[in-house]
Amino acid sequence: MSRYWSSIVSLLDPYVPGEQPKVSNLIKLNTNENPYGPAPGVMAALQGGITDALRLYPDPNADALKSVIAEYYQLDTSQVFAGNGSDEVLAHTFQALLKQQQPILFPDITYSFYPVYCGLYQVEYERVALDESFRICLEDYARPNGGIVFPNPNAPTGIGLPITEIQWLLERNNNSVVVVDEAYVDFGGESAAALVSQYPNLLVIQTLSKSRSLAGLRVGFAVGDAALIEALERVKNSFNSYPLGRLAIAGAVAAVEDKKYFEETCTRIITTREKLAERLQALGFEVLPSQANFLFVRHPKRDAAKLSQALREQAIIVRHFKQQRIDQFLRITVGTQEECDCLVDALTNILLS
Repeated sequence: MSRYWSSIVSLLDPYVPGEQPKVSNLIKLNTNENPYGPAPGVMAALQGGITDALRLYPDPNADALKSVIAEYYQLDTSQVFAGNGSDEVLAHTFQALLKQQQPILFPDITYSFYPVYCGLYQVEYERVALDESFRICLEDYARPNGGIVFPNPNAPTGIGLPITEIQWLLERNNNSVVVVDEAYVDFGGESAAALVSQYPNLLVIQTLSKSRSLAGLRVGFAVGDAALIEALERVKNSFNSYPLGRLAIAGAVAAVEDKKYFEETCTRIITTREKLAERLQALGFEVLPSQANFLFVRHPKRDAAKLSQALREQAIIVRHFKQQRIDQFLRITVGTQEECDCLVDALTNILLS
């Protein structure tokens, strides 16, 4: 702590990202990155963008990217916002839409950046408990609030909600914004993007980091009513008018345009996920039903922290959360089939020891 800090700094409890090891030869199953590379057109777009034009600022509005996203979801470009990863889009959302007189609501077990943003922007909030099966009960959110935000599928559980339930909530929550964070929706979930033209208080946020293999480019977006998007734009342009570089825009456009590669990659991951779930269950693990590119699992007879350490000793890293209620779970990213085979072999040996 320094006497030069602003008063808020000492009150912050910053987000801790998943480990990014500096050593090679690891099977990295801890940060939900896509095990397959970007679409071939992405690489061509990036290479084509390495020109003298890099001396110029990028398009502050990322119009080319907004255009392909709008076309993909059959929306107007005024209903699309683009930002530097979905985390930045979420940050602008908390500041632009969720700082209200009443507390906002989000699950007690969810993306751990939400309370961090509340601390940074001084947003009052209440945590709403998941049920005994670790599911979100939207009935618990049908009460006065300053806004609602939740991932669908939820993180770190991977459990998704059908779009009909989200529609039910929207019809009972006319006075505040409902933010659906769809970072993992492409792995078997139902996107609420189809509802944004029907419900002016719905904002849907997505990322290109997961299903489109662009975690290294940092591109996220939101779709919603034009008035909600305008609020995000006003905050963005009061913070950083150029959040996306030329290469990020070019790569993101190519990724969204290559629907065939996107669908093939998602299908491969879903297939591997289901096989991995079956094999882990055969080893005695409880595996929560997942619509994400990861599994949330626990073993009734083995401590999660010790399992995580034992895997690390075999050069496999997974994510262990120390949070109450889930401290006996491991979150395992779905890697390639070969990586998942190595994981199962390692766990088999650990459980036999």
